[in-house]
Amino acid sequence: MAEDAKYEAASFAAGCFWGVEEAFRKLEGVISTMVGYMGGHTENPTYSDVCSGGTGHAETVQVTYDPKKISYEKLLDTFWNKHDPTTKNRQGPDVGSQYRSVIFYYNDDQRDLAIKSKNKLEASGKYNNPIVTEIIPAPKFYPAEDYHQHYIKKGGSCGF
Repeated sequence: MAEDAKYEAASFAAGCFWGVEEAFRKLEGVISTMVGYMGGHTENPTYSDVCSGGTGHAETVQVTYDPKKISYEKLLDTFWNKHDPTTKNRQGPDVGSQYRSVIFYYNDDQRDLAIKSKNKLEASGKYNNPIVTEIIPAPKFYPAEDYHQHYIKKGGSCGF
């Protein structure tokens, strides 16, 4: 990597993090992905803690990307197309607040672009129900255990 390369972070929660990570990992301009937990009140949570539903964390994918090769808007498009943003605390067979839809933003530009893309999607008429995706400042990211990282790439499946 060039020393002058400027990469940025983006974080998204859209249900089970395995499939969401895989969708972002394949995009040209994405430097790396990591799954973990954000948005809760428990420090250093484990997968078991988060699955219990009591930590307040959502399964999250943190994306490091090169904004010269991929736009934040393209990441937002991938996020919106990877899940159903109208179901609160549920994606497919997974139920609980840990599977909620969230865009965690790192700066005002990301916040503004996220709100704009959400409003555009709502106005499109694609969904009959309102979009329930939260758009909130990015809190601390806690990486998930190693066996969760690149799970699909390792041959695992998401179940839906």
